[in-house]
Amino acid sequence: MALRSVFDASVLRTEFENAGINPQFIPLIWKNVLQNPNCKWDEIPSLPAAAYPLLNSKFLPLSSTLHSVSHSTDAVTSKLLIKLKNGAFVEAVIMRYDSRLGQYGGKQRPGGLRSTLCVSSQGMGEPLNNYSALVEAIRAMTSAPFHLSPRKITVSTVGIVHAINKLHNDLPNLNLAVSLHAPVQDIRCQIMPAARAFPLEKLMAALHLYQKNSQQKIFIEYIMLDGVNDNELQAHQLGKLLETLEVVVNLIPFNPVGSTSQFKTSSETKVKKFQRILRETYNIRTTVRKEMGQDINGACGQLVVTEQDRLLAERKGLITDIEDLHL
Repeated sequence: MALRSVFDASVLRTEFENAGINPQFIPLIWKNVLQNPNCKWDEIPSLPAAAYPLLNSKFLPLSSTLHSVSHSTDAVTSKLLIKLKNGAFVEAVIMRYDSRLGQYGGKQRPGGLRSTLCVSSQGMGEPLNNYSALVEAIRAMTSAPFHLSPRKITVSTVGIVHAINKLHNDLPNLNLAVSLHAPVQDIRCQIMPAARAFPLEKLMAALHLYQKNSQQKIFIEYIMLDGVNDNELQAHQLGKLLETLEVVVNLIPFNPVGSTSQFKTSSETKVKKFQRILRETYNIRTTVRKEMGQDINGACGQLVVTEQDRLLAERKGLITDIEDLHL
């Protein structure tokens, strides 16, 4: 049997329970591995005697390795290429910034130095299509020894309606971000073909129910594409679509990947006008995402596995969705 990662929580818990070992020792094991990734199981103190042979025979401290790190010239963005046990690669982006910079409502912004880790849950994939693993991973993150607050975690989705309907019950207090990208269904499907499976009216009903149950604001991601979804009419359509929800709209300058992209970035003038309509006409809090890490293909969410694989996929016509190109 192939050795599994000790951070595979469900497998580890099942093995412990089958062996009569209390799962309460799992956080202690994780804490020791985090402090010493190269540790030997016998070096971890205070475990039941039966735990040591089980760990030695079935688990590795780490099953993935850091393949490479790229640092942006902006000095605040880094991209990690992580090699999994099966040879596949996934990427993560770390963004560091001072949230006190600038003003909001005429006052100094609160906050301080912070970092955001953007993780692709399947290489390039939809996290809510990997629902059970996503829930388990977040439950681990919010438990000992990590103790992350759910309010510091955001799950970004294209809008998998049936999963959104379960999310609050399974993961309360989590932040939800929805990649909307258009205020009407036909344009949304043009930008993001995966949206065909989830009509906009059903998605909006799911978001209203989610907000009613969670009492939390929802983040709306909106990529600005020149001549596609960035005119004044579409700004008004978006405002009317969202005005009965408590949302924060994040306007995202599009970062083209490769020369074959059919989409172009909206001008700064169009982005500002779009933002002004949402703010002033519909009183919707609207931000424009700062572009970070473009020189390392590391703008938030732009998690392509390798340049070679991406180009091959483009030549074969495999990249057809804006979510594969950018988010």
